[in-house]
Amino acid sequence: MWFRVFLLLALAGLVALISPAVPALLKYGAVPSAPVRPVNLLLAGVTPEYDETSAVWPWPAKPEAYTYLTDTIVLAQLRASGEVELLSIPRDTWVNIPSVGGSQAGYGKINAANRRGGPEVLVQAVQNLTGLPVDGYALLSLNALRDLTNASGGVDVNVPERMQYDDNAGKLHVDLQPGMQHLSGPQVEGFLRFRHDNLGDIGRVTRQQLYLQSLSQKLTSPLNVWRWPSVIGALDRNTKAGLSREVISHTLGALLSGPKINTHTLPGDFGPSGTWTANRSEIRALISKSFSDPSDPRSRSVAIANIDAPAGAARALQDKLVAAGYSNVWIVNLQRGQAPTTFIAGAAGAALSGLRADLGYGQVQAAGGAAGADLTILLGSDTPVPN
Repeated sequence: MWFRVFLLLALAGLVALISPAVPALLKYGAVPSAPVRPVNLLLAGVTPEYDETSAVWPWPAKPEAYTYLTDTIVLAQLRASGEVELLSIPRDTWVNIPSVGGSQAGYGKINAANRRGGPEVLVQAVQNLTGLPVDGYALLSLNALRDLTNASGGVDVNVPERMQYDDNAGKLHVDLQPGMQHLSGPQVEGFLRFRHDNLGDIGRVTRQQLYLQSLSQKLTSPLNVWRWPSVIGALDRNTKAGLSREVISHTLGALLSGPKINTHTLPGDFGPSGTWTANRSEIRALISKSFSDPSDPRSRSVAIANIDAPAGAARALQDKLVAAGYSNVWIVNLQRGQAPTTFIAGAAGAALSGLRADLGYGQVQAAGGAAGADLTILLGSDTPVPN
């Protein structure tokens, strides 16, 4: 009898423990699986939008629609080995924000991309800036920060300096002493949103990296495994995500292997009017050193030539590859002729085979290709007619 009682109590405790994660698990239904190539996820914290028509002061926040500015932007690359490369992109980075689905295009701070056209525009802006394909995104509300930290039991962070600031309109109150501190959710919010230091947004980026490293160390400790259901639930309640089941599965697989986090900040310098001017050559060097994957064809330059395909096939394929995350694709003019078979040309390897798999037809040719391109697609008459 006592054993049955114990078993029922244990089962009830287990149900209570995992219940916060149930909605997320039901939504995605993904199981951990080691990724065959690095997974690139875009993480962005959305600032609240306040109702300026309200008679109440301070203005209350509008219901979260995940359509406002993104003041925290991090590109995370996860690998099967458990290594995680984090690239922090300052919110004031000056970029040419693309047009997606008819949204307004033009130069501006990258944190305005989501407000102009949603996460698809932000994803495209980050891809254009870094040259890396983005496999999925997650927009996090301000509440995610508090709830995630509280679900983790707080985090230990070395506060670099005295931080004291009150913003009644933004409902932000910061009062932290320098040194190692155990921070709750509201305190972490103040730590990360504080802007009154000599480095401005770059100081915020540094503190974001400190927080993420501390949070990772906390959650990967075997003593804190029991906190994971509450952490998953906190994220699910406060996130708008564009993640496929496959990406979720590979992300879980990579995280279970580590993680070992390496942090980077987008190379650049302070520009006019409080902007951050990206250094393109240093970005390319950083991506090549820390983020490139020789086996991922999306990180390679791809040229497309219409040899014997229907009219418009090259442009249609270019659009398809860009939508799939290829960031460096162009069309070249080569002599037309009879070519019953499409060939994918370039140095033999996983990238060549990967492009063939993404294309879905044609044969690989481990030689030749257009000048300046890592891989070249020579479209033959077996190319499908564009829609």
